[in-house]
Amino acid sequence: MNAPFQPTGIDHIVIWVRGLEKAREWYARVLGCRDGFEYPEIAMSHMWYGPVLIGLWDADDPKARYARTELSGVDPNVHHIAFGYSGATENEIRAHLQNCGVKIVRELRQTGAHGFGLALYFRDPWDNLIELKGPPDFKVPEKLNTVR
Repeated sequence: MNAPFQPTGIDHIVIWVRGLEKAREWYARVLGCRDGFEYPEIAMSHMWYGPVLIGLWDADDPKARYARTELSGVDPNVHHIAFGYSGATENEIRAHLQNCGVKIVRELRQTGAHGFGLALYFRDPWDNLIELKGPPDFKVPEKLNTVR
């Protein structure tokens, strides 16, 4: 049975952080996010990454306690978040991350929503795995494993 609606894309994502101001500064400086909405009564701040809204929720603030799950305090509740980019060379992206003190933990070319391109993986200060996904360059690997 098909769903009675049309998917329109990701509306927003929410991740747990520790220290809201530090998180806001890091996501703005490293990923270029801009201010969104503030919800101080629940210890949450929204930021925009292009058209995607990111919720940063302070896991240490008692005002967020009602929303915490067994995962939010101990284990990651998301495997990784992929942020697309354009307008910079691969070397410029690597240099920017290095200048921000970010260590790339994995680099490869892989597919994303818009095709094959550079994927750089690193961790934010709250140990969330971040993928910075480059624009498609269509350099498809010779050996491609697919799951059907």
